[in-house]
Amino acid sequence: MDESGETEEQRQSKSARKREAASLQELGVQLSALPDQEIKALGLPDTLFVALRDLRRLPSHGAQVRQRQYIGKLMRTIDPQPVLAKLAERKTRHDLEIKHFQQIERWRDRLLSEPALGVEELLKEYPKIDRDALLRLLDKAEREKVEQRSPVGARELFAFLRQLLTQA
Repeated sequence: MDESGETEEQRQSKSARKREAASLQELGVQLSALPDQEIKALGLPDTLFVALRDLRRLPSHGAQVRQRQYIGKLMRTIDPQPVLAKLAERKTRHDLEIKHFQQIERWRDRLLSEPALGVEELLKEYPKIDRDALLRLLDKAEREKVEQRSPVGARELFAFLRQLLTQA
């Protein structure tokens, strides 16, 4: 409170309060898209957890709008900073997983398009690799490609590379 007896919230303009409420409501909608286990891990109040879970189950648009508003009201009772930090951490982890997945795909594509050169580069970068297993998987993938069969070998090669790059 200041000298006039107003709290900080009362000094905020009506527009600023509306923007804050809308951002908390949007944060609640983002939370509702998470799996139940991740929402529980945030340590939110039970009423908010139930409201977030219920939002996914509501079929009509009108009911969803009312539920979002209710979630926004409940969100005003908690500190959003820890929740925002957890969401940012989750996004960072997700981005790293995608980057790792793309790296594995690049290696697989390189090995399938230029096997000799790709194998040499992979062996330079990962000297402990099982060369015989790698060559068997490449041969299998090449045979399947020539015979126009399902790419089981390419999938096995991807799994082999994922295991290799995860251990490294």
